[in-house]
Amino acid sequence: MKVAADLVAFSARIGHEFSKPELLVEAVTHASISSANRSDNQRLEFLGDRILGLVMAEALLNADTSANEGTLAPRFNALVRKETCADVAREIDLGAVLKLGRSEMISGGRRKLALLGDAMEAVIAAVYLDAGFEAARDFILRSWGERINAVDEDARDPKSSLQEWAQARKMPPPVYKLLRREGADHAPMFTIAAILDTGQQAEAKAPSKRQAEQAAARALLSKVDQND
Repeated sequence: MKVAADLVAFSARIGHEFSKPELLVEAVTHASISSANRSDNQRLEFLGDRILGLVMAEALLNADTSANEGTLAPRFNALVRKETCADVAREIDLGAVLKLGRSEMISGGRRKLALLGDAMEAVIAAVYLDAGFEAARDFILRSWGERINAVDEDARDPKSSLQEWAQARKMPPPVYKLLRREGADHAPMFTIAAILDTGQQAEAKAPSKRQAEQAAARALLSKVDQND
């Protein structure tokens, strides 16, 4: 199979030469451009998510032999969540080789967190199917690098932490309200407020609703912690 130059360069960037390059092609093909003769990356994403989870669980156990499950779980979640996968994808310039339909290209699909995170998991699965578990594990550990050792002692998701804070004080869960959506379709910016039942709130702005909600929750947590 003849491989496009951009995919050859991408293989070099990630340190894995595919013996079955069709796996890499499938891994970078988004559903917006799939057809009867062209598979998209959704099945590989499903598999890659599970492989990433196993590798990260093992890596965390090895990195801290005294940590209990309650400490390891939030660290694990921080390392495998979509935002982290997307960050790694940006570092290896995965967006540059994504195969997208016209609508996704126009709307800035190469920069979208969800698309990058999904494709990163698909590439992991492609490496696994091409060369086995050890190759996939080496690729993951190489790509995640110091994130594994540098993950925060308290790496809980800010939204989960804020909800736990509210529940501990017998409050209902916080509400997230979209205040503004600005920018072009290919580069949106969302402003969201996290609001507690007491009326306390904090705002944050980010390129995706999820990121804005997380940032707003983090800001509100900081505010209420100062008042405790």
